Formats: sequence, structure tokens, C-alpha cells
Amino acid sequence: MNEGTAAPVLFEEKGVAGGARIGFATLNAEKTLNALSLDTIDLLSARLSTWALDPSIALVVLQAAGAKAFCAGADLHRLHRAILEHRASAHPEDFGGNAYALAFFGREYRLDYAIHTFPKPLLCWGHGIVMGGGVGLMMGASHRVVTDQSRVAMPEINIGLYPDVGGSWMLGRMPGTLGLFLALTAAQLAPSDALFAGIADYLIPQSSKGLVFDRLLAQPWTASVSHNRELLTGLLSTFHDASPAPGPARLHFDLINSLCRHGRLSEIVAAITSCKIDDPWLTRASATLARGSPSTAALSYELQKRVRLLSLADVFRVELVAAMNCTIRPDLAEGIRALLIDKDQKPRWQPSTLAAVTPEWVEGFFSSPWSAREHPLADLGPSLFH
Repeated sequence: MNEGTAAPVLFEEKGVAGGARIGFATLNAEKTLNALSLDTIDLLSARLSTWALDPSIALVVLQAAGAKAFCAGADLHRLHRAILEHRASAHPEDFGGNAYALAFFGREYRLDYAIHTFPKPLLCWGHGIVMGGGVGLMMGASHRVVTDQSRVAMPEINIGLYPDVGGSWMLGRMPGTLGLFLALTAAQLAPSDALFAGIADYLIPQSSKGLVFDRLLAQPWTASVSHNRELLTGLLSTFHDASPAPGPARLHFDLINSLCRHGRLSEIVAAITSCKIDDPWLTRASATLARGSPSTAALSYELQKRVRLLSLADVFRVELVAAMNCTIRPDLAEGIRALLIDKDQKPRWQPSTLAAVTPEWVEGFFSSPWSAREHPLADLGPSLFH
């Protein structure tokens, strides 16, 4: 049953053969491209916890309303207001005092981790725009679908944040140096590139969605989680385009590796921004890096080095500290202002150049007021569902 058409997430359970049920969660903020609000995060977290422990739920489907986007990221307008309010407070340097930002990032990362560790098959239908927080929702699902109209990216360099929601973990596991290139340039991945990069598992035309879901409901699911995973894999494989045309990331993969294998970040940035190959995708990537936040570039680069051997839970803990430090540094509020508030597209980054970003400045993003036990995500681990 649907639970209120005005809710930011709609939930429904549908029965299938043998008495099992499928849980459907539908992001329902089409006007904002299904941007993640704190209410959305809390609703999803609560229902996933319920479904994880309900023996009659065989699998879960996460999808979105509308034809344009699965999820374009966070509700940045609300985050911007919270940052400005905290700046006007008595202790603007204490990021723990920004209650909204801490709640948003902390609970968002907790939800993302819950998806990564969900104990049942979880199908994410990533149609249309899948960016930022939308990637965070999709990448942890056991079965990840992109469609012929999907566009996937981590565009945080445009707003002075960094590829969070586990992005540091995900990007570092992509082929070659592709993950670093994507973090620095916000380059969009075509559907086939999402498969190549390991963000998605299946490419299925959006026109086939109705038929796929009909098959989901006709399938006699069992009480065995492993068997249900196999059944879902087989079902989706039937509709999967196993030999799509390569996208620009795959076509330029060798070049990307050559550009990003320089020893220092300054050399990598110089190589990318001076690349003169006549290709719209590469040209846009180079231009985005050139006008993006220097602090984001430095932080993204450092994060991928630091978290390379960490567990996913530890990565989320590191990312929460970095995200909260971004809220008290200049660039995040300024980037949101330039892109979404005033829309002048002229952010005034501080520092304004990569050369002015010192090692001490970068190290400051990792400064935490919490001990290991006090960290808001201290309890993340395999036993999240119990």
C-alpha cells in the first residue's frame, strides 16, 4: 500500500507466489530530481531496517518517480542555509555545532552503509540522472541497473565538497586511474561506462522496465537469500545488454591513465587541463577541473590515497570528518551559492589556486574532535542489522 502521495518516499509491498513479498521504495521528489532530504534518508533507513528483519520480504527494489532522474544528489539549498546559520553562531569553527549538517551527512552515510550491507537482494533501478548522493544509494545495492538514458557522475568539485557517500572507496577501486579522473573532472559516465567503471551491473533499456517488474512479481521467490540472489541475477541477465557500444571513458581509458599517472597532483591537473584532443567529453572534463574548487581537487586526491586499504566502515568515518570540515571551510557554501543560489557561475574559491593549497590546509580536513569511540559512526560494522 502506498503511504501518502506527498511523502518524499513511497513504500509498497507486493505479494508473489508462495506468500513472499517484494518491498518497493520509490523516491518521490520529482521536482527536485529526487534530491535527498533528511526526511528521505530517515524514511528509507527505517523501512530498510524493517524489511531486513521481515522474513516474508524476499527482496527490495529501490527506484524513483519521474523520467528524468533517479537521484541528483543532496538537497543543497537546505545544507547551504544550515552552513550560513552556523557561520553566524557563537562558535562557527566548531563543526559539531552544525546540527543539521552533522545529522544529514551522518545519517546519509549510515543509510549508504546499510545498503552496502543489506542482508537480502536489493535491486536499484538507476534511470536518468544518478549523481552524488544518488550514486551513494545505488553503488551499495546487490543488483545495480542503469538504463539507456542514465548519466552517472560525482560532480562535487563544482560545489567545493568532494566525492563522498563512500565515493573515496568506490573511485579508488575503478580500473586504472579512472576514479581519480572522475573525482577531479566530474565527467559523466555513459551507461556502458558505468558498467566498465564497476558502478553498475546491468544495462537494461528503460522501455523494458515494465516487463522486468512483471517478471519480478511472477517469479516464485524462496526463503533462501542466496537462491533469491541467483534468481534475480538470472532474471536481470535476460534483459541485460551484454555488448553495448563503449562510452567515452572506455574509449579514452589509455589517455586517462597517462594523464593521471604523474607523480604529483599539480602535474596531473596540468596534464588534464592542457589536454588538446578534440573531443567534447574530454574538453568538458578539462574545463570543469580548471574552474572547480582547488581544495576539492586536493582533498579528493588525498582521500583516495588515504583510504585505499581501509574498510568501507572506516572510509565512511573518515569521510564524515572531511565533510564536516568542508562545512566550516569557505568553498562548500560558496560553491552552492554560485551554482544554485545566485546562479552567477562565478565561485570565489579560497584558496583560489591549487598552488596555494598547502599540505597543512589539506591536513585540516582530517582534523576530528571525536575519539574513535565518540565518532557518530563508531558502530558501523557487519552487525548493523540485528
